[in-house]
Amino acid sequence: MLRTFKIEKYHTEIVSKATLFKALKYLDKKETDTPFLLIDSEKIREKVSVIGRNIKNSKVFYAVKANPDIGIIRFVNKLGMGFEIASEGELSLLSSIGVKPARIISSNPVKSFKFLRMAASYGVNYFAYDSRDEVDKIADFIPGCNVYVRLSVPNEGSEWPLSKKFGVELDEAAALLSYAGEKGLNPVGITFHVGSQCTNIYNWNSALDKAKALWDIADRKGIRLNLLNIGGGYPIKYTKNVIEVDDIDRNVNNLIQEKFPQDIKIFIEPGRAVVGDAGIFVTSVIGKAERADENWLYIDVGVFNGLMESIGGIKYSYIVETEREKRVKKKWTLAGPSCDSFDVIEKGIALSEPAIQGLLLILSSGAYTISYASEFNGFSIPKTVLI
Repeated sequence: MLRTFKIEKYHTEIVSKATLFKALKYLDKKETDTPFLLIDSEKIREKVSVIGRNIKNSKVFYAVKANPDIGIIRFVNKLGMGFEIASEGELSLLSSIGVKPARIISSNPVKSFKFLRMAASYGVNYFAYDSRDEVDKIADFIPGCNVYVRLSVPNEGSEWPLSKKFGVELDEAAALLSYAGEKGLNPVGITFHVGSQCTNIYNWNSALDKAKALWDIADRKGIRLNLLNIGGGYPIKYTKNVIEVDDIDRNVNNLIQEKFPQDIKIFIEPGRAVVGDAGIFVTSVIGKAERADENWLYIDVGVFNGLMESIGGIKYSYIVETEREKRVKKKWTLAGPSCDSFDVIEKGIALSEPAIQGLLLILSSGAYTISYASEFNGFSIPKTVLI
């Protein structure tokens, strides 16, 4: 069945024409129950080839939390990328396909005991921390392993800030590097995170300035560091243009070459940037209503089974399947399928009117959708289809 979608120029500026064409071609050939997430494997391949290529001595580790679908993990693994994990579940996923421990790091500053036991058994050897208690835990389970302290840095300009829950200031970070050595661990470096979906390139500047200050303090204390983990934060296009990966990498590389030793090792932990704009959520319209001067549009995926980031401020772009005579736009409140009034995705979206059972495509939805999804209210977690 050939479907008719209202595609506008800006849609092809949010996701690539190639990704959009593959998705539409798939939908014309397949009759599949919605909702489901389409992932363009070639877009992932492209992003993997780009991230870090302009940063000297860098290694890239995919943040599994962004999308832990086993098909995506297998594909990323074949491309030779490493993995950043936070839990025993993520480690189990990697162990199921035989990922070598040397290609795994863990940058969650507070780890569960079950995870530490499993990581020790598997041979994972790089861990982040930001407290004395965490040093004690790691020393008990994995004595002698490599650790890097989490530094608190500004997150202004990031749509998903991460600076309050984790990270410490300079003096405490320096003390924690010393403490890790005293407890028999190997303090090798510094990590930070500028915030997820960071649209402010200067966040990396301030973060690297702060990391350099800590590096110098450590050097004066006789602690010889060799690793800088710059975390993730690379943004993708949701509704507007953002800074490009190459621009971020060149800026970061210039600053590192200017401030740090030439033989420094760089770790990068992209998640959203690897899979985000490779994904298109395929959903169906299940209801429409007019209430208190609002037009309500209900679809079969909502904040509980895939679109939780909309609650935190992430806004998406949409493509509607609609009849040609109904392409006049009006404002809608978009809601999910559950009976919870919290399940509202976005308000005031200008869309052509879709038919009941018509499709609505959600662009750049490959990251932090399925990984956040639950079966609240009995709605299934949408499947992922790699194309």
